[in-house]
Amino acid sequence: MSYKMIVLDIDGTLTNNEKEISSRTKVVLQKAQEQGIILALASGRPIVGLRKFSHELELDSHHGLLIAYNGGRVMDAQTDQLLYEKLIPVDQAITLLKHFEKFPVNPMVTDDSYLYVPDINGYKVDYEKSINGLPVKEVGRLSEALDFSPVKVLLSAPNDILMSIMDEIRRPFEEQYSFTMSESFFLECNMKGISKGSSLARLCDQMQIKPEEVIAFGDAQNDISTVKFAGLGVAMGNACEELKEVADEITLTNNEDGVAAVLEKYI
Repeated sequence: MSYKMIVLDIDGTLTNNEKEISSRTKVVLQKAQEQGIILALASGRPIVGLRKFSHELELDSHHGLLIAYNGGRVMDAQTDQLLYEKLIPVDQAITLLKHFEKFPVNPMVTDDSYLYVPDINGYKVDYEKSINGLPVKEVGRLSEALDFSPVKVLLSAPNDILMSIMDEIRRPFEEQYSFTMSESFFLECNMKGISKGSSLARLCDQMQIKPEEVIAFGDAQNDISTVKFAGLGVAMGNACEELKEVADEITLTNNEDGVAAVLEKYI
């Protein structure tokens, strides 16, 4: 099979536990681009959180793609052209945030310039801040402070708490929004139908790339849609069981160059 696109989740997939891309992985991905294969970074992160890796892999010299916010915003890495965007209207986002305030979760939203939070010391605020390089603005109740339409709303809580209240959080809004987990402690909310896979399918249709010409890598629940779409869907060795069940292949972990191990066989 001649592949035309490689889709890469970042955290737990492209990067190791130190949030770094190994030299081995960089070499094979640069080789792929030299052969004309398009690289797409597909993440729950905002655009700003993808830039470092886009530059490292030279996506900005090869018209690589940035699929951010779980597919809610898509950009050409070279031209910064906005290819697709689906926002949560501000009034609907406020209603959502009021609902989330009933639960022991920490909500966060970003406009790609700041991370807005009710409590700067809230659960996983430092983590979200550090991986995306975003300054934090503490605003108290987000439902009262929000004045823009976000692409997604992020909720954080320890896994045992999150799992115990998940159904109750989602139930009133399942017809309007898509909920997915990107980490054991993150629940992400986008407009209904938005996923990494739905935006990938839209891109491939526009670019006349067939699903069987795509390789997709992931490790979390929010990667299921891309791994199922791709002709070769690969779960990392450290992936959640739900993803491993739908993958065509399971590779080594993110700390063992699992991405490179697969691409060295097929590219």
